Amino acid sequence: MKKMPLFSKSHKNPAEIVKILKDNLAILEKQDKKTDKASEEVSKSLQAMKEILCGTNEKEPPTEAVAQLAQELYSSGLLVTLIADLQLIDFEGKKDVTQIFNNILRRQIGTRSPTVEYISAHPHILFMLLKGYEAPQIALRCGIMLRECIRHEPLAKIILFSNQFRDFFKYVELSTFDIASDAFATFKDLLTRHKVLVADFLEQNYDTIFEDYEKLLQSENYVTKRQSLKVFVASPHKTQPIVEILLKNQPKLIEFLSSFQKERTDDEQFADEKNYLIKQIRDLKKTAP
Repeated sequence: MKKMPLFSKSHKNPAEIVKILKDNLAILEKQDKKTDKASEEVSKSLQAMKEILCGTNEKEPPTEAVAQLAQELYSSGLLVTLIADLQLIDFEGKKDVTQIFNNILRRQIGTRSPTVEYISAHPHILFMLLKGYEAPQIALRCGIMLRECIRHEPLAKIILFSNQFRDFFKYVELSTFDIASDAFATFKDLLTRHKVLVADFLEQNYDTIFEDYEKLLQSENYVTKRQSLKVFVASPHKTQPIVEILLKNQPKLIEFLSSFQKERTDDEQFADEKNYLIKQIRDLKKTAP
């Protein structure tokens, strides 16, 4: 029986899709008269790529094609280019890039995660995503991809122990509420997902991190202040460095929360949350060494 080819004439193979995508992204980068056609080709290629990775309603993703596509994404450097050029891609295309990135990141071969290994060897990908918080058009997309990276401990470790980690303290105070909230969601994930890693990180970086944390508590932005308190105070498994910083600031925190927005008497949820945080801080005790 004759074996059918994996890709028909009308369906391009992964290498072709990657080449077309790279070529057309290069045209978009120049921002000349050919961009409309290039933008259309980028959209089509992203759709084709997504179909290989996710399959369709009728068929499962073809294992061999997925493996080929993953290899092409690594060897061509396209994974990096897609993030670098994310602002140039249209709205639907940005969503496709996010889906492709997260899908390829979850891919496993036995116990190996090839994309986690690839990003570990190319950590600037993580810092490009983090810097995305400075660009409103792509901030939320970068946040989704960054949180997917943080699910993997080796990638979370790279961010935690980098100089760029401190940028979170800037991003959670951005004036655009949804971007600041998204940055906070990522920050929270980073500090709560891998407990042993985070405890080790806090022990090693105690002074630096909590200098920044104290600045957050002095912020004019109540949402930032309240969220940052909830991450540290409401966690049932607080590490010793967190307990110590909260104890050090105990009177200040109780005073701040007790006097904050007393006039909001009609908001029961707000009052309950505030009272809960005050009780948690008040009940803190230094644990025996």
